[in-house]
Amino acid sequence: MKLDQKHTAYFFGLETSLHKSEIRRSPEAVAALLADGFIEFGSSGKIWDKSSIVENMRKEEPPGQIIVEDFVARELTLDVVLVTYISRRSTANQFTLRSSIWKNIATKWQMVFHQGTPSFQADAQ
Repeated sequence: MKLDQKHTAYFFGLETSLHKSEIRRSPEAVAALLADGFIEFGSSGKIWDKSSIVENMRKEEPPGQIIVEDFVARELTLDVVLVTYISRRSTANQFTLRSSIWKNIATKWQMVFHQGTPSFQADAQ
């Protein structure tokens, strides 16, 4: 079931906080947002775990502005939410279909899974 506007905005804020350079460069901030068992299937085809993502984000070049389109948050259970959206960098005409699963763990929402799938058009969903 799609979440209402207020709850969707909350998950939009969580999700897009990971797009911000100041968060990405802070191992503590990234680690707080990702669950211990986190896994990502990256748009590059690489599989990442929490420690590799934390380390990679700390060392990367700033990604520039990431534009988010068609953001939707869906409640899967009372403590699990799926978010889906299309992202693109402001400097490129590359689109990526993205999905994340957020779980409420000990009263704190953390990402447990993320996938990025390259797409060639913004309306690919």
